Amino acid sequence: MAIRYHLKAMLADKDMTQKELAEVTKIRAPTISAICVGSVKQLPIGVLDKICTVLDCQPGDLLEYVPTEDTAGEE
Repeated sequence: MAIRYHLKAMLADKDMTQKELAEVTKIRAPTISAICVGSVKQLPIGVLDKICTVLDCQPGDLLEYVPTEDTAGEE
């Protein structure tokens, strides 16, 4: 399975930089960057909550589940 993050696009839509989001949410800039490039290993609910609050969005706007060939059909 793969999770795609759409934070970079959401920031562009809101005309906001990663640095500005980090400052407003008090989330470390490297964490914001890792989410934007999709290299984040885990995403705590508190971080997701802060981002959704600032960007006025739902978690589903930021995350997308994409089944991979390896996991397709697994249950």
